Amino acid sequence: METRPHIRFLNRATPPHITTLILIAGISALSMNIFLPSLPAMAKTFKTDAHVMNLAIAGYLGVNALLQVLIGPVADRVGRRPVILAGLAIFILATLGCVFAPTIELFLMCRMVQAVIAVCFAVSRAMIRDMVPPEEAASMIGYVTMGMAIVPMIGPAIGGELDRAFGWQASFWALAIAGTAIALISWADLGETQARRPSGLASQMREYPELLASPRFWGYCMASALCSGAFFAYLGGAPFVGTEVFGLASDRLGYFIGAPALGYALGNYLSGRFSRQAGIDRMVLWGAIITLAGTALSLLLTYAGATNAWTFFGFMTFVGLGNGMVIPNATSGMLSVRPHLAATASGLGGAMMLGGGAILSALAGAVLAPGTGAAPLQWIMALTSAAAVLSALLVIARRRAIGR
Repeated sequence: METRPHIRFLNRATPPHITTLILIAGISALSMNIFLPSLPAMAKTFKTDAHVMNLAIAGYLGVNALLQVLIGPVADRVGRRPVILAGLAIFILATLGCVFAPTIELFLMCRMVQAVIAVCFAVSRAMIRDMVPPEEAASMIGYVTMGMAIVPMIGPAIGGELDRAFGWQASFWALAIAGTAIALISWADLGETQARRPSGLASQMREYPELLASPRFWGYCMASALCSGAFFAYLGGAPFVGTEVFGLASDRLGYFIGAPALGYALGNYLSGRFSRQAGIDRMVLWGAIITLAGTALSLLLTYAGATNAWTFFGFMTFVGLGNGMVIPNATSGMLSVRPHLAATASGLGGAMMLGGGAILSALAGAVLAPGTGAAPLQWIMALTSAAAVLSALLVIARRRAIGR
């Protein structure tokens, strides 16, 4: 539809209110990073090393990627509301499993199931595209993720304080309580935006080649996946860098880890404010350039011997800023290549983003060891960001080639 529909909060006869979309997207972000300051304590509890605990991030992202390949067609077929409500219910149960897991194997199993919450972010983006046209969708996604950025900004800080006061399980109790509250709000407010489609799920899956044959879809996906890949590599390596390189305690580390979210909030504000005027392709390009600049400058300071916790984490705000500009606009672009496959496109694009993130997060955990310093992580982030710039340039070249 081409005009914004009438919306009433806590009335599921109308499309969802923006507040609900922010909350369901926010719980996805919170589950990814609230426990990061607790990773060293969790490794001691389960008597394992940092590389195994890193699977709580890398494995989580990998399962997210697999789920989103399937969840897009399901949401296009059965509707957005039931998929989100089911995802929230499974997430709550899996989170409680994490709290009570007696072994690292059971914890990681529950953590992988907990990854189902990512469908909320993927499907909420498709709901926005159902409601408004492409350029406005980029702005609305920008505002939703700007509000969502507050969560990862404060999440690690809260997690660090909870860990210090009550132990690592407290972060997962917080997730369970927040998930329950959001599930109740979603039940009351989340009106359906997609009519049921007559085709079966197998037919929906066969529509993937239509998306994969589009160079623009690939360009938007790769720009988003590579730019966000720098951030996911950061998630995989920042706890080690903070504790082993800069000697930060868990509560202080929580505050530092949230640094990219400061830039992410600003980037999403800029997307919401300027995407319609500047166009989504320019916003993607400039966001990728800013991400590259932040990672490259951070790496230069390390080789100059001038890095410390404040400079390392401070330059990560540029990674957040760039991601805040790239992700909403690239998402709107990939959803608009084939509008009738919006949820399928969101799921497939999310799978590429999270699958790449899982690989980069695991790689960051693997290359960091005592004595390496922060440079291996910074190299991964810089090279990934440079590839994102190239992808953005290819999208612009393709649009010019087809004349629209």
